[in-house]
Amino acid sequence: MKTSAVVFWIIAAFFVVVAVLYTVWSWLYYPHHQLEPVGTVALLLTGVLGAFLAFFLQRSHAAQGGELPEDRVDGNIDDGDPELGHFSPWSWWPFLLGGSVGIFALGLAVGFWICFIGAGIGIVSLVGWVYEYYRGYFAR
Repeated sequence: MKTSAVVFWIIAAFFVVVAVLYTVWSWLYYPHHQLEPVGTVALLLTGVLGAFLAFFLQRSHAAQGGELPEDRVDGNIDDGDPELGHFSPWSWWPFLLGGSVGIFALGLAVGFWICFIGAGIGIVSLVGWVYEYYRGYFAR
């Protein structure tokens, strides 16, 4: 986390410097010394975003009280490999849920009535995925 915070501070400083250079350049380029505000604001907000992320990572690192495995020089890949949970490799419900999200997005793009079909398939898929261990061969 410490390394990531340093990287984001560098990104923030870079974009702030580039925003200043862009502002001066656009002020000199345009006749009657007009400013082009869109690029300046975009670059400044990118720098602010980098500063927000760096500050968050720095405060998180200070609050946890220890080093992460990726921040240690002697850390191995296996050190940062926690148990993420139980996943069913044979389950078809995530595939159906992803398809229902695709149908819902298609409905937003083409015709809103298709969204109802995608939402219906999505509800059935989500309920099936949540309750798949309570029915069938793998019931507990």
